[in-house]
Amino acid sequence: MAVTTFFWFESEAEQAAARYVELVPRSRVTDVTRNPDGSAFVVALELDGQSVTFMNGGPGHPQTDAASIQVTVDTQDEVDRLWDALVEGGAPGECGWLVDRYGMHWQVVPTPLLDLMSGTDSAKTAAVGTALRTMSKLDLKVLRDAYDNA
Repeated sequence: MAVTTFFWFESEAEQAAARYVELVPRSRVTDVTRNPDGSAFVVALELDGQSVTFMNGGPGHPQTDAASIQVTVDTQDEVDRLWDALVEGGAPGECGWLVDRYGMHWQVVPTPLLDLMSGTDSAKTAAVGTALRTMSKLDLKVLRDAYDNA
């Protein structure tokens, strides 16, 4: 048995896969099934070891924020690098979310946020949540300060 996340693109699955493989370490395209005209139909890839499949299925099934790719990274530098690259040609969202130029929705989350949000001090975790809701790209220093100063 294998479980794979599957995303429908109108026509840019191969371009999106190439971009994501470039941006996410330990990623690769594993297979491309082509249409008779040579264009990509199905693109299989691994993003940091996670199997993902993209299909060029034509119009009628636009991406929504109901499904996204979440990437957790260790440092603010990694947040900045990945966020800035993905949002280029796309649009920022709230609380670490963005939509990229291909219509894919992403969450770029610093790993330390998970600890800040799951602490046992409810006043501190609430302060982090309040700070988080004011952000587009997440700022780990501001989130840590909210936790420490609550």
